[in-house]
Amino acid sequence: MKRCVLSMLVLLASCAPTMTEPNNTEALAAQYGGQVRYVETNGITLRVVEAGQGPLVVLVHGWPESWYSWRHQLRPLANAGYHIVAPDMRGYGGSTLSEAIEDYNIRELTADVAGIVTALGEEHAVVIGHDWGAPIAWQSALLYPEIFQAVVGLSVPYGGRGAERPVNQLRQDPDDDFFYTRYFQEPGIAEAEFDADPRALIARLFTSRSPGTPTAAPEVTDPRASAGGWLPRLGEPIELPHWLSEADLNYYVGEFRGAGFRGGINYYRNGTRNWDLTAELAGKKITQPALFLAGELDIVNRGATQEQLLERMAPNFEDLRGVILQPGIGHRNQQQAPDQTNAVLIEFLNSL
Repeated sequence: MKRCVLSMLVLLASCAPTMTEPNNTEALAAQYGGQVRYVETNGITLRVVEAGQGPLVVLVHGWPESWYSWRHQLRPLANAGYHIVAPDMRGYGGSTLSEAIEDYNIRELTADVAGIVTALGEEHAVVIGHDWGAPIAWQSALLYPEIFQAVVGLSVPYGGRGAERPVNQLRQDPDDDFFYTRYFQEPGIAEAEFDADPRALIARLFTSRSPGTPTAAPEVTDPRASAGGWLPRLGEPIELPHWLSEADLNYYVGEFRGAGFRGGINYYRNGTRNWDLTAELAGKKITQPALFLAGELDIVNRGATQEQLLERMAPNFEDLRGVILQPGIGHRNQQQAPDQTNAVLIEFLNSL
C-alpha cells in the first residue's frame, strides 16, 4: 500500500505544472524592493510588482520576458520618488492567459495598461516599454492621451502608422529565408518548439542578443525555412551574459514552464488586425513628452545611427526630448546597463 501511495505521489509530482511558486516571486520582488499584487483591468487579472510612492510609472516588458525584466529599475526609480508598477502582461507569468489570438490585439493590450492606472486609483501615469512593450507604450500614449502624460520606448522606435495594410502570411514558403516573426504566424508551431525546452530558448535568445557573449556554432545554418525551427539556428551559450545569472535564468524558465509561450507569441499574430483597429491614428502624432533609448548594438535597429533614428522618429512626435544610443549595449539594455538606463529614465521623469 505504501509503495502504491508513493508511486502515485511520484506520478502526480511528475505531471504537476512546474509554474514558479508564488512565494518565489514574492521573495524576488522583495529582494528588488517591490511587492506583488493582483490588479483587475480590462476584464482580466494582471500580476504586478510595485515599489515606491509618488507619480505612477508603468513598466511594460517585451518578449519573452516578465516583470522580472525590470527588476533593476524598481528600487532606484522608487527611491527617486515614483510609484513603479511592472506587470506580467496578458499571457505571461502570473497574469491571465487569454485563449483567442485576437485577445492579444493592440486595443486590448493598451486597454490592459490603461486599466492598471484606473485600478490603482490614479488618473495619470508615465508609460515605459521595452521590446514588444515599446509599441504598447507608444500606442498607449496615442490611444489614451488623457491618461498617459509621457512615454518612453526602449529598443523599438516609433515610426508612425504604416501607410499600407500589413498582411500576416500564415505559413512561410519553405524556400524562403527563415525569419522568426514569420515562423510565429502558424498557430501551434513555434510555441510547441519553445514549450518543449524553455531553458534552451531563453538562454540562447538572451545570449544571442547580448553582443560579445560567446556561443557555440548553430546546429542549422541552412537559411531556408524548410531547414527547421528557431532553436537550432541559435547557438548554445558557452557562458551566460554577465547580466544574466543562473538564478535569473531559472526564474524566467520557471515562468514559461508555467504559462507557456503561446500568449506572448500571439502578440505577433495580430499585425494586420492591429492596423485595421487603429485607422484613426493615421497621421496622428504623439503629443506627450517622449524619449527613445536603445543599445547601440541592439539588432532591432540594424545599426542605425542616432541621427538616422531621430530623422525617422521626429515627424511622429510633438515633444521628442531625446534619442539616446548606449555604446556597447545590446537589446536588453535595462538589464545589461541598469545604472545607465536608470539615470536616463530618472532624468527624464524629473524633467516632467
